[in-house]
Amino acid sequence: MSQLAAPNVQKRMGEPFVRFVHVKKAFGPKIIYSDLNLELRRGETMTVMGASGSGKSVMLKMLIGLMTADEGQILFDDRDVTRMSEEELSDVRRRIAYLFQGAALFDSLSVGENVAYGLREQFWNTMSEGEIQGRVEQSLELVGLPGIQVMRPSDLSGGMRKRVGLARTLALQPEVILYDEPTTGLDPVNTARINHLIVGIQRALKLTSVVVTHDMGTAFTVSDRLTMIGRGRVLLVGTKEDFRATSNPAVRDFIEGNAPESEDVAALLSSS
Repeated sequence: MSQLAAPNVQKRMGEPFVRFVHVKKAFGPKIIYSDLNLELRRGETMTVMGASGSGKSVMLKMLIGLMTADEGQILFDDRDVTRMSEEELSDVRRRIAYLFQGAALFDSLSVGENVAYGLREQFWNTMSEGEIQGRVEQSLELVGLPGIQVMRPSDLSGGMRKRVGLARTLALQPEVILYDEPTTGLDPVNTARINHLIVGIQRALKLTSVVVTHDMGTAFTVSDRLTMIGRGRVLLVGTKEDFRATSNPAVRDFIEGNAPESEDVAALLSSS
């Protein structure tokens, strides 16, 4: 059986595909982004890192129109997402797939029905039942879980649930996949398995990927480039080698897992 097809795009790999230009976002007095500028290239895997609350997931949600930017532009394939109608955003969401942190499977549906769910929602008038079932089978094979269509999500391990969520994403044949903390809660073996899938899928299907993670092992394994976000903006963007060599103290502390002095419990106790 043939694998899922790579997106049929005419533009060249490596050219700008997604751009955040002077984006600002706040929730009341809390400023998330004061001036976000970031470019994602077609066909690359970009990992986005930052402390909790720095706005990583907000970035993904603004890209697909689930949240709105207060100012600035968010360009997807040279079209400004911030100015799109709901109908235009629906087209963007067909091309960008969001893999949620907890896989977001429906416990009342079988694995096969979960993987087919998006196909039935988006292509109900263009795909036959046989084509849907074929796509489901291909997608599960691609994530290493062939033949489990009749199982229920409650029968699966955490790692398997993540892979079924990825299969459901791949079934839609997106051009971009947004991975929101894909390895959170997994043991080292399943973390390595998910990392391997992210790399293999990107190479095989030439997808553009954005990976939000706190896991430095994942970041250095799957990425072509990395971005560190903090203080409302991009602190550093570059290759793995750029990050390993950086002298930026905020980036170094994050990579090395160094806590700031204010979080040093021993120091706080001794000074009290």
